[in-house]
Amino acid sequence: MPREKGRKVVASNRKARHDYAILDTVEAGLALLGTEVKSLRAGRASLVDAFAQEKDGEIYLHGLHIPEYAHGTWTNHEPRRTRKLLLNRLEINRLIGKTRESGLTLVPLALYFADGWAKVEIGLARGKRSYDKRQDLAKRDADREISRAMGRRGKGMQ
Repeated sequence: MPREKGRKVVASNRKARHDYAILDTVEAGLALLGTEVKSLRAGRASLVDAFAQEKDGEIYLHGLHIPEYAHGTWTNHEPRRTRKLLLNRLEINRLIGKTRESGLTLVPLALYFADGWAKVEIGLARGKRSYDKRQDLAKRDADREISRAMGRRGKGMQ
């Protein structure tokens, strides 16, 4: 069987970009069990309450919900178990340093398959205040109105 190519998104955390200002992103592998991979390939996962945290010099993903595999037997996995992220030592040290020194957090942004391997995109994020969210919404609305006006002008309408 030929190897998969490209990127197939399984789950994305759109609310994270609304609630946090993403400063940097890192792609990390996941240590998964067989039934977890089969469940992900079926397109079933949720990043809603997920977050990453450092423990004993490693980074773990908490709260990621991968439902049990429908055709699994006694070998099925626990849906919300803690999963280890597979990163280089330099990346781990850099992320741990950033989270400790400046109060940043690690938020999963997307879960996908890249060339057949399960990957998670982790964002180094700072929480937004409510006024920051309002400013972002106002800026997005203004940009949308500008693009509409430019479209009308291009068509010869006022």
